[in-house]
This record gives sequence, C-alpha cells and structure tokens, in this order.
Amino acid sequence: MPNRLAHETSPYLLQHADNPVDWWPWSAEAFEEARRRNVPVLLSVGYSSCHWCHVMAHESFEDDAIAALVNEHFVAVKVDREERPDIDAVYMEAVQAATGQGGWPMTVFLTPDAAPFYFGTYFPPEPRHGMPSFPEVLVGVKDAWADRRDEVGEVADRIVKDLAGRSLAYGGDGVPGEEELAQALLGLTREYDATHGGFGGAPKFPPSMALEFLLRHHARTGAEGALQMAADTCEAMARGGIYDQLGGGFARYAVDRAWVVPHFEKMLYDNALLCRVYAHLWKATGSDLARRVALETADFLVRELRTPEGGFASALDADSDDGTGKHVEGAYYAWTPAQLTEVLGAEDAALAAAHYGVTEAGTFEHGSSVLQLPRDAGVADAGRIAPIAARLLAAREERERPGRDDKVVAAWNGLAIAALAETGALFDRPDLVERATEAADLLVRVHMDETARLTRTSKDGRAGTNAGVLEDYADVAEGFLALAAVTGEGTWLEFAGFLLDLVLDRFTAEGGALYDTAHDAETLIRRPQDPTDNATPSGWTAAAGALLSYAGQTGSEAHRAAAEGALGVVKALGPRAPRFIGWGLAVSEALLDGPREIAVVGAPGDETFRELRRTALLATAPGAVLAFGAPDSEEFPLLRDRPLVAGGSAAYVCRHFTCDAPVTDPDALRRKL
Repeated sequence: MPNRLAHETSPYLLQHADNPVDWWPWSAEAFEEARRRNVPVLLSVGYSSCHWCHVMAHESFEDDAIAALVNEHFVAVKVDREERPDIDAVYMEAVQAATGQGGWPMTVFLTPDAAPFYFGTYFPPEPRHGMPSFPEVLVGVKDAWADRRDEVGEVADRIVKDLAGRSLAYGGDGVPGEEELAQALLGLTREYDATHGGFGGAPKFPPSMALEFLLRHHARTGAEGALQMAADTCEAMARGGIYDQLGGGFARYAVDRAWVVPHFEKMLYDNALLCRVYAHLWKATGSDLARRVALETADFLVRELRTPEGGFASALDADSDDGTGKHVEGAYYAWTPAQLTEVLGAEDAALAAAHYGVTEAGTFEHGSSVLQLPRDAGVADAGRIAPIAARLLAAREERERPGRDDKVVAAWNGLAIAALAETGALFDRPDLVERATEAADLLVRVHMDETARLTRTSKDGRAGTNAGVLEDYADVAEGFLALAAVTGEGTWLEFAGFLLDLVLDRFTAEGGALYDTAHDAETLIRRPQDPTDNATPSGWTAAAGALLSYAGQTGSEAHRAAAEGALGVVKALGPRAPRFIGWGLAVSEALLDGPREIAVVGAPGDETFRELRRTALLATAPGAVLAFGAPDSEEFPLLRDRPLVAGGSAAYVCRHFTCDAPVTDPDALRRKL
C-alpha cells in the first residue's frame, strides 16, 4: 500500500511511495507526530539520479524487516534535496562538521524539535567495509533515545548552538581587485593537473565556474596561462568518457583523474554551465572543438531534457536495464568490442574501437568501455566515422533509456536559458533561442506569482509547494538578462528587475552578505548562507553577477552597490580557495572591466546594424552587457539618448561611467571590445 509520498510531485519522493517504510514528507505534521509518539525523526535526504540513494533504497527501505524497525521506533521523513536545498544545506553542514565528510544519501537522526544528534550517509544492510549495518544504527539510536535521553538532548543542543554560532568573514570593506584575482589565478595554477586538465585528483568534477573565471581573466589581462588551462581542460573533458561521444552532453563527474570513466548521471545544471563555457571558449579562440561541443550539448539539452511544457528536466539517471532485467550503472552508454561488431560488422567495428578507445580489457566494468577520443589514437577518417557514430547512436536508442527526473527546477532552467540563448545567438541557431524563450515563458507562467515570488519546482506544468531560494532568483534573472540581450525584448529585462528587487528586499544581510533563504522562509535550525560554489554557482555570487549586469543595463546605483557589497566575500575567499568561488571570481572580473555597456542603434533590416550587433555579441570583454534596437527605444534604458550617426546605425560603448564616441564601423567596435 502506498505511503504518504504518493501525493507528492517530486520524482524522487515518488520513487519511495511504495516502500514499506511509512515515509512522511518534510512537514510540521511529521514532527508533531514524533512529539506525540515520543520518538526521534529519521531524516533521509537524496535525489532521483543518485546511484547510492537507489542502492540504499533497494537494500534497506524496500526490506520489510528493516522497514518494520524504522516504523516502530521512528518517524521517517524523506526529502528531495533538489526541491529543498535549504534543508539539505543545513543538515549537510552538521554532517560535515561532525564527520568531516558528507554526501548522499544523507541519513540524520533528529529530535522532534528538528535538532540533529546522529549522522551518516549510506549504511549497508549488514556490516561491510568497517561500516555498521543500518539495522545496527537504528537499534543503537533507538536505545540511546530510550536510555540516555539527557545525553542525546545535550548533543543536539550543542550541535544547534555550534551551527548558529558560525559566521562568515565577508572580507571587510571593498571589492576584490587586481591583487586578489592574480592570487586566485596563482592558486588555481598550483592545483592544476597539467597532464589531464582540471584541478585536483580523483574524483574529478567539471570546473565550470573556475573555467569562466579563467576565460574572463584572459580576456581582461591577456594572461595566456589562464586561457591555456581553460582550453586544455575543455579539450580533455570533451575527449574523455565524461562527454557522451555519440549523443552529446556531459556526465556528472569522472571517477578518475583522466576523465575516462564517468559517474553516468547527466544533470541539467552541468550541461547548461558547460554549454556556455564552450561557447565562450569559442569566442576566445575560434576552436572548432569548442563550437562542436557547445552545439552538441545544446542539442542534448533540447533533445533529452526538454519537457512537454517547454521547460527542462533536472537529470537523467546513471542506471538503466542492462538487458537482463538488472539495473546497472552505465549500461546505456558502455560498449564491448563484441557489441560494436554486432552493430557495425568487423571492419567498421575495428575502426570504431580504435577511434573511441574500446578495448578487449575494457575501460569500465565487465570488459566494457566508455567511448572517448584518445589523443594517441591518430586521426580517423571523418567521412567514415560520422556514419559509424550515427549507427551506434541508433543502436543505443534500442537499449532501455535511463530514467528521467522530470521536475523543472527554476534555478537550473535559468542557467539553461542563458546557455541556449547565447549559444543560439553566437552560432546562428534561432531554434535554440526559441527554446530558451519557451522555458522562460514557462517560468513566468508557472513559477512566478503576481508579486514575482518564485516557486522552486514544477512538474507537468504544475507548480510545487516549495519557495524559491536565492539561487532561483539569481539564476533565473541571469537567464532573463541573457535572453534580453540576444532577443532585444525588454520584457525580459523587466522580469529580471522584479526578481532582483526581491533579492534586495528579502535575502540581504548586514555588510553586503546574502542569505540562501528569504527573510520570511520556513525557520530551520540555522538560516543557510553559503558563498561557495557547489555543482552550481552559489546563490550569493550568482546574485552578485545578475545584480551587476542589471545595473549595467539600467544604471541602477542600488543594484550595483548590492553587487559590490556581495563581492566582498570574494576578496576574502578568492585568494585562499579559488576552486570553490569561481563564479564570484568571474563576476569580479566583470566588475574590474566595468562591465562594458554596449548599445547598438539602427533599423533591424540595416546590414551595418546587423554587423554591429554581431560584433557586440562576439565581445569577450568580461560580463559585457548589450542592448540593441531603435534609437531612444523604451525597451532598454541603454538605448536612451543614443541617436543614429549621420542617419546610420551606430554602437556606443561605456565603462566605468565614461562613454566613448559612437562608432559605425564593426572593426572599430571590435577593437573596443
């Protein structure tokens, strides 16, 4: 019989609706039930494409005996971290403080007042690799609750006080300058993997935000080392198994240093961020590889993640049926030499194996290989490889597809809108701009209320119940600003302004700091506040970037001052931890550069107007903002008081509150940008 999760919209919660565990969604009623029964709360946090979440669910939450133990002695609460990042952040901070590590599934035991007192991540059904079994943990916590209640209460009180007492050093007055950004570059250089690209060792995650910083730093300063690290990392990822060589799009991370074997889940946010990175790399270098990967990734987003309502789904699962009825990680993507031969015949299979690095021993599990483009494989005949790739892709389509998490997350759709709008504009793909516009329309229709407050998620065109957090407001505003710049439709600038006004009103703290949740959000044991990037830009620095761009478009001093205040934290953290505040560093590059404000005026059909606009779109100046349209158009403040020159189209460039003389020659504009 289904439990209470059957009424939820989250695909992750629905995956647990038929568990014998009597799950509750996060709610006041669940904690009231724990008080009534005088039992602790078992909080389990995960997400739908999390491999080990599935493993623990299958081993423990689907087991009748373990479920009976949970139901008798606990109130079990299941949370989708993608729907409630605030809950996840607060308790993950506690887990990391107590154990030195974190991850998902996250398993936390709470008092009925939501105070944590015992932590873990994945627990196996029987003792394994030095880990206690989940039943042992349940019995231990049950006994401690019954026999040592005072001790449990003291631990919970101490943890809550410790979390509440944590504060961030915001860097004092002032914004990061040349010195801090140079130190950040030096820090990244020290951690750079010169052999394989990227930073640090295994597992290795796509460093999207740090790459944006490196590209912007090169654009502003000409530092060749910054560009080289970005270009080499992008090439290594694009050649590696982390990139889907047949269908486009990136997996979540690589389990090794060389990007060979991915953790196969594909997330909307990674692909949106990387699509934009490769498009920006193309602007900087003209690289054919960058252009190809940007477009293939954009096409992957539209083909694989677009929902019937026009938004973008959150993720594709890592696991799928391997053909025997067993769900196996990577089954959809990996190939053996025998499978290649079955599809292609012996001769083409041999070419494909050499081209994609498929070996008899295998690069993955059970003799299978993840397709990659090894550097030492030599140059294959492109005319032969293209039809081979098409045949392999068609054969792969016959396999059971990985599951898809169809919920639409506002923040991640904002990132996708920005990526598709810019990629479509740069590569003359109006269909991609149209897809971005449709996703933006969905966010306005379904996720925004009449006061411009955002709901974090929707599914099947129906808004969820969870309030948007800071990253939702920031990333959706970022998407709307990008869409305004490439379409010339001022409505999107206006919507971005509504969202950013709410950031100023509801998310700000003293000294320029920002909170992750609104002033009137649900009260948790701590109000989350984190300026560091995770898999996505932190809400804090994403807001700084959107505020800065909006100020560039409108001249709003309040929004620019808020952006500068928020960047104080980058002054403190940038030199010390550049890998973890990459987006803040990228925004700081834009601030140091101006950002440049570009207004292009003219008639839409005029060839000079078209060329000036195209030149402005190709600008590499960090964070440059663009408005184009008729002179004195009401759509964009940047177009006011910008007349034609000698009756013809013209471009105006301003930075640091100073404007250059207008130009009518695209080459002259290019030199300014």
